[in-house]
Amino acid sequence: MARQRRQAATPKPDPHPIEHNGITPYLNRFLEWSAAVGLSPTTVDLRQRVLKRFIAWCDERGLDRPQDITRAILERYRRYLYHYRKSNGEPISFATQQQRLVPIKAFFKWLARENHILYNPASELELPKAHRRLPKHILTHEEVERVIGQTMLHGELGIRDRAIIETLYSSGIRRMELVHLKLYDVDTRNATLMVREGKGRKDRMVPLGKRACTWIDKYTEEVRPGLVVEPDQGWLFLHEYGEPLRKNRLTDRLKKYIEQAGIGKPGACHIFRHTMATLMLDNGADIRHIQAMLGHSQLSTTEIYTQVSIRKLKEVHALTHPADRPREQQKPGETGEADEDELFSALAAEADEEQSDGEE
Repeated sequence: MARQRRQAATPKPDPHPIEHNGITPYLNRFLEWSAAVGLSPTTVDLRQRVLKRFIAWCDERGLDRPQDITRAILERYRRYLYHYRKSNGEPISFATQQQRLVPIKAFFKWLARENHILYNPASELELPKAHRRLPKHILTHEEVERVIGQTMLHGELGIRDRAIIETLYSSGIRRMELVHLKLYDVDTRNATLMVREGKGRKDRMVPLGKRACTWIDKYTEEVRPGLVVEPDQGWLFLHEYGEPLRKNRLTDRLKKYIEQAGIGKPGACHIFRHTMATLMLDNGADIRHIQAMLGHSQLSTTEIYTQVSIRKLKEVHALTHPADRPREQQKPGETGEADEDELFSALAAEADEEQSDGEE
């Protein structure tokens, strides 16, 4: 008998209600235009959330029309973001501040181009400079094994969660790329994984280690059939109620495993992406191959990316990923420090985006 899909949860109240603000109709048309010109749903959703925050801020100050917004007001909002504090008392990072201003610049550029306003007040708005830094927290291979060991305490869902962690750790794919995986995207026979419309709407194929393939097969054969709610839409990783996993729920679950392992390092999905890149570089992988696996078409200053074949990537993965490589073969890499700094700075910026993406 087919399992019943659970009733939809009561939607949470909108934290930024702006229905009656006069800027909102322009926002809706801007979002329609953004989708029509081919921007990804993720980008459109980000624009919506960021601009709703901005309009709510304007609404509190009696600003009800796009024509009311001047450069001085935008500078006030930029200072507001700088002084803003999260629930834990910490400021939001410069990368997050930048992320919340870029859609505003795009919005006012569109308003001016469509002749809804006489001039663009955001044309000279300076964005905060996102500091380039190395990742704060990286797991060792032994710590990853401790985290993985926690999944064995959770029965069938633990098998699913181990397959998830093994996939993240082996491939280095992003959180959103994982939740969007379909069954046909993973080829465990040939040990490859296809990311469809990753960041920048680019497809890429990445190698998958033998151990990750083993646990994905175990999950799909033994656990997933019991989670499926008909009609099966083909999502690889399913929620307990047969729905595709949501990104925030995935983050919460992996964060608990890390906490339960007693490691004392904050993080969830993205920490496995950092860890994979770091350990493979330490074991001698060429940075160009790591770039290809992570989906970085170029790094902002070095621009050293070259196209490499999936066969070569699989060879490098097998030789340098610690989960599939004998310990006695591991040797330190010879990658240039400047190139590594660029790679890790890009990863750190992604981590900032992922963290702010989960905030409401």
